[in-house]
Amino acid sequence: MVLHVVRAPDQSVFRSNGDPIPTIVLEYPARLKENYQELLNAKLRIPCQPKFHQIDPFLMRIGFNRLMVERLGEKTATLEAALQYNNNDWEETFYQLLARNFGFKINSVPFELLAKALPLKVIRKHGTHLDQLEALFFGQSGLLHEELLGDDYFLGLRNEYGFLYKKYHLKPIEGYLWKFLRLRPVNFPTIRIAQLAKLFCQQGELFSKILDAENPEELYTIFDVRASQYWDTHYRFNYMSVKKAKCLGREAIQNIMTNTIVPFLFVYGERNGKQHLKDKALDWLDKLPPEDNSIVRNWIMLGVEPRSAFDTQSLIQLQNRYCQQHNCLKCHIGFQIIRQIEEKD
Repeated sequence: MVLHVVRAPDQSVFRSNGDPIPTIVLEYPARLKENYQELLNAKLRIPCQPKFHQIDPFLMRIGFNRLMVERLGEKTATLEAALQYNNNDWEETFYQLLARNFGFKINSVPFELLAKALPLKVIRKHGTHLDQLEALFFGQSGLLHEELLGDDYFLGLRNEYGFLYKKYHLKPIEGYLWKFLRLRPVNFPTIRIAQLAKLFCQQGELFSKILDAENPEELYTIFDVRASQYWDTHYRFNYMSVKKAKCLGREAIQNIMTNTIVPFLFVYGERNGKQHLKDKALDWLDKLPPEDNSIVRNWIMLGVEPRSAFDTQSLIQLQNRYCQQHNCLKCHIGFQIIRQIEEKD
C-alpha cells in the first residue's frame, strides 16, 4: 500500500499503470511551521535560548539518558575503528587512546601519532627505567631533533634514544606537529609527554589495574604522577623556569576518566559480555564532578544545573549534535518548545 502524504494537494500522483495513488493532506497550524523556522533561523549557539524557560526542568533531565547513550555510541564507533587498526589488541588500543587524551584536544593528534610510532611492547621492555622511557617517548616525538645543542639532560636523552632507535628500527614523528602557542605552560606537550612516560614507568599493567579498580578514587591514585625532576625547573628543553612540581592535576585526571576510561570500560564490557563493567562505567561517570567548559557554562547560564559528568557529557552531546546543527525537530527540547507554543496558540 502506497500513501501520498502532502501539505498542499497541488497535483495528483499515479502508479505506473495509471491508477491514482491515495493522497492524504496533513493539516497543521501555520504557526507550527513558523515556530520551527524561527529556531532554524536563530543565530544563537542554543537556538531555543529565548524560550528555554518554557521547558520543565524534569523533561530536560529525562533526555539526558538518551543523549548519553548516543554519545557513548559515537565513541564506541571510534574505539571499534581503533581496535580494528590494532587487530583487536585491547591494551594497545587503550594505550593509544589514553595518549591521545594526554593531548587535551590541541595536541591530541600528535599524541596519538606518537603512541602509534612507539608500540606498547617496546615500552614494556623498558618499563622500570624512566630515563629509557623518556628517551623513547621524547625521541619518537621528534622533539629531540629540534635543537643541535642542549643541557646534559637533553643530550643524555638524545644519546640514549640513538641506541634504542637503532635497536628497534624506530621511526619518529615530526617535531613541528606539536603546538605550544596559546597553551598554559603546564599543558605544554613536553610536560605531558614526561608525565605519560612516568605513568608507564610507575604503573605496570595499567590496563589491568583500571579494569580491577572499584571506584574513581582508585583511579586518582593510579594517575597520581609527577614528571621527573628535570621538569621541576623546565617547561621546555634547555630553558630554565621557576621551580614547580609538574603533577597531573585532579582536573586532568577527571578529563581522562570521562573521555577515555569510561567509554573504553563500557565498550570492553559490551564486547566481552561483562555487564558489571558497563554498569561500573556509567556509575563512575555519575560520580565524577561536572565538567567546566564553554559549552557547559552556556547551559548553566540558561538555568541548567548539571550534577555530574554524566549530565555535562549529555549537554555536550546536545550542543554538538542538535543545537549546533539546528536539528531541533529531533531534539526533545526543541520539540517540546514548538508543541507548547502551538498549544498556547
